[in-house]
Amino acid sequence: MIQLQIENLTKSYGDRLLFGDITFGINEGDKIGIVAKNGTGKTTLLSVIAGNEAPDSGNIIARNGLRIGYLEQKPTFEGNPPVAQAALAACRDAAADVVRRYEEAMASGDDSKLTALLHEMDAAGAWDYEDRLRQLLTRLGVNDMGARVDTLSGGQRKRVALAAVLMAEPELLILDEPTNHLDVQVIEWLENYLKRARMSLLMVTHDRYFLDRVCNRIIEMADQAIYIYDGNYDYYLRKRAERIEAMTAELAKVRNTLRREQEWMSRQPQARAGKAQYRIDSFYDLKERERNGIRPERDVNLSVEASYIGSKIFEAQNVCKAFGDKVVLRDFSYTFARYEKVGIVGPNGVGKSTFIKMLQGIVQPDSGTWQLGSTVRFGYYCQDGLQLDPGKKVIDAVTEITEEIDMGSHRLSPMQFLNKFLFNPADQQKYIHTLSGGELARLHLATVLMRRPNFLILDEPTNDLDIVTLGILEEYLADFEGCLIVISHDRYFLDNIVQHLFVMTGGGEIKDFPGTYSEYAVWRDSQAAQSAAPRQEKAERPQRKERPAKMSFKERKEFESLGEEIETLTAEKAELEAKFNSGETLDDVAALSMRYNEVSALLDEKEMRWLELSEKA
Repeated sequence: MIQLQIENLTKSYGDRLLFGDITFGINEGDKIGIVAKNGTGKTTLLSVIAGNEAPDSGNIIARNGLRIGYLEQKPTFEGNPPVAQAALAACRDAAADVVRRYEEAMASGDDSKLTALLHEMDAAGAWDYEDRLRQLLTRLGVNDMGARVDTLSGGQRKRVALAAVLMAEPELLILDEPTNHLDVQVIEWLENYLKRARMSLLMVTHDRYFLDRVCNRIIEMADQAIYIYDGNYDYYLRKRAERIEAMTAELAKVRNTLRREQEWMSRQPQARAGKAQYRIDSFYDLKERERNGIRPERDVNLSVEASYIGSKIFEAQNVCKAFGDKVVLRDFSYTFARYEKVGIVGPNGVGKSTFIKMLQGIVQPDSGTWQLGSTVRFGYYCQDGLQLDPGKKVIDAVTEITEEIDMGSHRLSPMQFLNKFLFNPADQQKYIHTLSGGELARLHLATVLMRRPNFLILDEPTNDLDIVTLGILEEYLADFEGCLIVISHDRYFLDNIVQHLFVMTGGGEIKDFPGTYSEYAVWRDSQAAQSAAPRQEKAERPQRKERPAKMSFKERKEFESLGEEIETLTAEKAELEAKFNSGETLDDVAALSMRYNEVSALLDEKEMRWLELSEKA
């Protein structure tokens, strides 16, 4: 069953056409990934489909009553509420609406509203809604429910927004870069959740494993049009290569024919009147086909040679670092080898960025030493982003760093070097604060490589780079004649470039795993399964139940009084429920509602204690 139909959708900004006459449908159960270079309009397309922006032309036809959830690339929240309130306010479903109105009525003391809302809360099954929302936030790695949203990082705000959109259980879920800033464990959980979910999915992400394992359709945006592939990301790569090969062969035929026809058309202009009109028409048709054929796409050019690096890189000896009770490193010792390439993985907040800052001397250890080789020249792509004056033009900011870039075998001017990173002369005149996330990432990468480092340190380099640029960066790093440390949540990226992993699990411990991330994930899961097996076997084995110690005199008296208290509380709860269900207008509904919550909590507490003591009876 089709859920959403997009017909002849066109969108432009000024004289720049992002996409034109796009047509496709989203069926029930479709899980669609959109891939394209940065700047081709992926985010704009999602925003238009979600109804946040208007198209220039075209139609979006949704099935009646279709529930759509939309996660923006950079979510915003009104005001500065605590996390739990911000998440509830962002929820867009009927149950969340009832909960919000119920809390407002409780705060205002409006008895008439409370009476009506009690029934709505029951009908929507919303009494435990906030508890389920908090559990989901915790699962996504948001633990401080009282923290104000303005104090959260961009990644944490995205998690709050993700929890809200998942709580609504939409029939069509639209996600813009859902994996950005999430650690690997959360990405794997989200991947499994979306694979099992019955909802349809339309998303933009650069995480290739995520695309491969979740999606059953891929839409590629290129040249203001789209190409649809009915398969996962791996299928898309194979079929795209076949399509380009076939179109390239066809274009070669067109050009050969056009060359012959051009000679024919050029013969003796005075005889042109006698030429066959169909052949003249065919000539102009061929010219149009050639003009619209595949044009070579410009890609980022990372042909920058590393400077010479000696045999001594760095040696860590008993390095310790802590911030209060949080231990980042405990007695870490390691000798880094020449041309070594290592990935660092671990949960957010475990200290990965602190580790690489200590290596560079940006953060000092509490004890222990780092001994660096004399030839080491760091290139640092930091998670904090580009450290250039946003009020300067691109070309001016780069020229201030250096007026000539040493490429090893030759030298380039800043203008020539920037052109290799897809900044044409017009782009070089842009102010830095006007650049998109992808453009900032490319400029950041350019400023790192222009110094010809021989030891690259990359902290989350994949967040704002498109899939094409990521592939080029991977090829560059695979052949990089220097050392590399990379922090990344992109499993595909890690698998392609690192030789082993530093696994940071907390408490200052670092495990050196000799393999790729995928190999580590298999090992980790097998270890977890082996650990769970004895516990499962023990749980399934018949156990001789030891009789607990008998009740003391004091416990016996408590046990007897508990029975009476439970009976009294049960009767009061039933009486309150009868009042709420009577349909009559009640005085002081707010007080009665508060008492109902108190009685329910007390009853749970007393019953648990009664069961505990009954084991000794």
